[in-house]
This record gives sequence, structure tokens and C-alpha cells, in this order.
Amino acid sequence: MKVENITSNKGNKIANQFIITDEDNGHNYFQSYNSIIVKKYVGQTQQHTFLDKKYWNYSNTTGKYRNIFLGETIKDTKAKIKSGEYILTDLNK
Repeated sequence: MKVENITSNKGNKIANQFIITDEDNGHNYFQSYNSIIVKKYVGQTQQHTFLDKKYWNYSNTTGKYRNIFLGETIKDTKAKIKSGEYILTDLNK
């Protein structure tokens, strides 16, 4: 498992914003402070993205770095939740 800080557009490491990569099972996570915000699974034939139902849009800071992690805007994320492409669930049990 590998943990690294998210990097800003200027190349600076951002405190308390992490990308966690579990190469053994193909999962990537975005963690903001102590909460998992996004869990992505990328397999050879399928991909699944889960957002924490409580924290996915918790604050402007969380949203900013979630957008960077997902590579999209909040509008895109909301559309994918509505279509069922992204699944809201409890990632912080």
C-alpha cells in the first residue's frame, strides 16, 4: 500500500489530502483529513467508483481535491451519482 499527499497545480504537496494506492487489489482512495471520500476500483474489465455518502461533498476544500482526484467538476460528479455510475455508501465504518 502506498500513501502520498495530493499535489497542487503548482507542484506543492497538500497537507491532510491523501491518495492511497493498494496495488494488491486495484483500489485507489482519496482521503481528506481522517475520512475516506472516494474509493475507486479499476480492474481489467470493469471500474467502480464509490463516494462516501456523508463526506463526499463535506467542504470546499474536500470538494476541490476530490475533483482533482476524479479529474472532473462537481457538476460531472453529481451527474454520475444521479445516473448510478457513482455509488454513495458509507466508506468510514
